Amino acid sequence: MKNKNELLRTLPKIDEVLQEQCLESYLDEMPRSIIVDVIRESIDKIRNDIISNDSMFVYKDLLDEIVNKLNSNKEKNIKRLINGTGTVIHTNLGRSMLSFDAAKSAFNAATNYTNLEYDIGKGKRGLRHDHIEKVLKKVTGAEAAMVVNNNAAATMLTLSALGYSKEVIVSRGELVEIGGSFRIPDIMNQSGATLIEVGTTNKTKLSDYKYAINENTAALLKVHTSNYEIVGFTEDVNLNDLVKLGQEENLPVIYDLGSGLIYDLNEYGIHEPSLIGSLKTGIDIALFSGDKLLGGPQCGIIVGNAKYIDMFKKHPLARVLRVDKMTLSALEVTLMPYLDKDYALNTIPTLKMVTEDKKSLFKRANLLNEYLPDCVSEIVPIKDQIGGGAAPTTYLDGYGVSISHEKYSIVKLERMMRKNSPPIIARLNKDKLIVSLRTISDEDVLDISNFFKGIENE
Repeated sequence: MKNKNELLRTLPKIDEVLQEQCLESYLDEMPRSIIVDVIRESIDKIRNDIISNDSMFVYKDLLDEIVNKLNSNKEKNIKRLINGTGTVIHTNLGRSMLSFDAAKSAFNAATNYTNLEYDIGKGKRGLRHDHIEKVLKKVTGAEAAMVVNNNAAATMLTLSALGYSKEVIVSRGELVEIGGSFRIPDIMNQSGATLIEVGTTNKTKLSDYKYAINENTAALLKVHTSNYEIVGFTEDVNLNDLVKLGQEENLPVIYDLGSGLIYDLNEYGIHEPSLIGSLKTGIDIALFSGDKLLGGPQCGIIVGNAKYIDMFKKHPLARVLRVDKMTLSALEVTLMPYLDKDYALNTIPTLKMVTEDKKSLFKRANLLNEYLPDCVSEIVPIKDQIGGGAAPTTYLDGYGVSISHEKYSIVKLERMMRKNSPPIIARLNKDKLIVSLRTISDEDVLDISNFFKGIENE
């Protein structure tokens, strides 16, 4: 057996490894520096193994390790996965999916020059707000509109523009915490406005707002508690009464809807306030997300009275919080179907999923069940959720396929599914592994089937 020094002398130089034919394609696909780093790391690992453990060195094994690492580096950190959880707007899984047309529009904007801030007709500089404002006004009926990078930003801009160094009145029961431990009061306080909390956690009356109004009051704020409900001995102030008070006191009323539901969907069992219905009450400003029930890209949308929106557009924070051309392009195409409610329900993936009927879901569940080879599987009725902090107590009737396998435990099977390419995320509930069909496409059905066919051959 060779001694350590002899083994170390057989280690190749980086330039020698770079000449290997198996690496030629990688040199065309990625920066040379990345390949050099991978080769160096692999050689260093073998060198350390020789020094520490008297390991043998096999040149082919080195090349295999380098190729495996390069293939791993080619994989993107953000990747497509299969959502078998039945939660439509799954925050951890990227919230709403864009429609194909919206994604195509974003791609075209990303790979070409655009008229983002150019007025083609006048041949001079234009405003990026103008493109999206036209369609937002048409869809919502509002006087004016603008878009920022998320709904928290919309809240912050609105309060900073209207309430800096002044007071904004809000119900104590509406000071919600959103995802990632971010609290609405903390975001609001960053705007420079002083929040005046009125009422109690479970009860707020119109008189609470009225008694808190003084010469330093800038606005009245109502926040839809989209991610929880308070039930029992409760009372809150409806928008109509709050708008009437605002008009009497000459104060703007701001309504943060959160989820961005444009149309009323009560007929589908989804009891969330709609934007159209809320604007009819006469509120001055409405704030909502673009990537939740609206079904578009991540952004925050502000619609309402032109005198306020124009003020927001000129505020310094408007530039800090503005969105790019890809977001605006995707949002414009997402909004166009809303000119026809039925068309929107069939075109926008998020709306299509939350309103899909049980018959259609059962048909797809049956297809998946038939495609699963050598598995113990059955179609089971389940309850799905909207997610994304919308309608937290609403459960959608659906179907899933419960799967088990004689070779693997449920826990092991779930782990293997997550490590698949693409990863398959399913429900793990006690002794059952369930794939919900509400968030599964026909393409996903084939990928899931191929995964199970693959593990049969292991």
